Order: sequence, then C-alpha cells, then structure tokens
Amino acid sequence: MKPMNEMSILITGGGSGIGEGTARYFARHGAKVTICGRREEKLKAVADSIGPLCHYEAGDITRDEDCVRIVEAAVAQGGGLDALVNNAGNMLRGSITEMTRDGLREVFDTNVVSGMILTALALPHLEARQGAVIFLGSVHTRRAYPGASPYAATKGAVEVLARVLAAELGNRKVRVNCVIPGAVSTELNIRAGVVSEEEQKVRMKALESSHALGRIGTSEELAEAIAYMCCAEWTTGASLVIDGGLALGISDL
Repeated sequence: MKPMNEMSILITGGGSGIGEGTARYFARHGAKVTICGRREEKLKAVADSIGPLCHYEAGDITRDEDCVRIVEAAVAQGGGLDALVNNAGNMLRGSITEMTRDGLREVFDTNVVSGMILTALALPHLEARQGAVIFLGSVHTRRAYPGASPYAATKGAVEVLARVLAAELGNRKVRVNCVIPGAVSTELNIRAGVVSEEEQKVRMKALESSHALGRIGTSEELAEAIAYMCCAEWTTGASLVIDGGLALGISDL
C-alpha cells in the first residue's frame, strides 16, 4: 500500500461533514490535500485549521470550467494526483408526484454527472500515479426511505458507476471503488432545507437504535474507509459498507 504521506488527494465537498473529516484524516497522515466546494468561507476555515498540507479551491462542480480549475489546483498542490474522492452531493426529498424535471436534473448533475466529469479530467494524472477514484454512495441503496427517491437513485447510480469504471480503467491501473456510509451527521439535509439544525440533531438521535452498534457514525470512521480504498492496490470495483449495521434492517418484531 502506498504511504499516505506520499499522496496527493482531491476531495469534493470538503468544507464540512465527511469531506472535511477525510481532509483532516489525510493531512494528519502527511498527505497533500485539496478541498473544493461552493462556500469559500467554509473551505478557507477548514484549510486554515488544517495548515499548509491543505489547499482549498472554491468552485461549482456542475460547471465544466470550475472542474478544470479544481483538478489543476489539486495537481499543483500535490505535484500530481493519487486519488479523487467524489464526495460532494445534494439532496432532494419529496413525493414522486412533486418532482420536477429541473429539480431531478440538478440533483443528478451534482451527485452523478459531476463526478464523472471530474474523473475524466483527473484520469491522466491518476494514471501517472496508478491512483484511485472513490465515489460516496449511501445506505439509501440498502434501505428504502419513502420520499428520498431522487437521492437514492443518484446513489444507486454511483455505486454501479464505480463498478463499470473499475472495469473500464483497470487496464490503465486506475482503481475505482465506492464507500457506502450509514447515518453520519452532516450539513447535507440542512443545506437542502429538509431539516433545521435542531431537527437534524433529533433525527440523528432517533436513528441510533436502527444501527446494530447503537450509534450513528463519525466522519473520522468514514475517512478511515476512504483512506483504505485510496491506498489498497488490489481493490477495485468494490462497495464497502461502513454503516454501523444500519443496512441490516434490525427489527424487534
């Protein structure tokens, strides 16, 4: 396995949640990290608190010109690129009867299409380092939550996408895998206007008993799994569930 202190990592959605936790984890182990997102003030605060191993690049991954700039910044920061972590995501909830074509396009553009575009842009650099691409899936592909069909559909897409790209890019020595989190407290639902910050705390507390281990996860625990997938040189096309047993569907009945 390649040591993390020799790696250059690009993490989308790095201003909070799992992306921030992953950036901190890699930098703590000596990797050069680039984080991106739309909220510059959030990114700057995270990068400043991590130190010189972390560079931030504000941008919108649904814009091609921003994607080009973000990849170039990561290559400049790390002297190349060893891993792309497609973590950025958006949430859309509601009844299927409430969905609009524009709303669905927006969530698919952020959660699926942008990761594909970034992977294509990063590919020459990843190939040069025999690197890895990580997609972030979701326990929504293991348990059905009414009202979350758009988000679940995007996460099903990236899980299959990781397998197809693993087959497609294997001969170029680029590995592609998917990490599937359970419940982790992030700003995703808050940013999307689904819940308030206080409602999010209540929701996370209520979810604890649905996990076999009796608690929700942390961004640090997801970062450990992401780091393994970035470093493991004979792992590709895999989906690694890190969910505290949420997908087991435990019931008292």
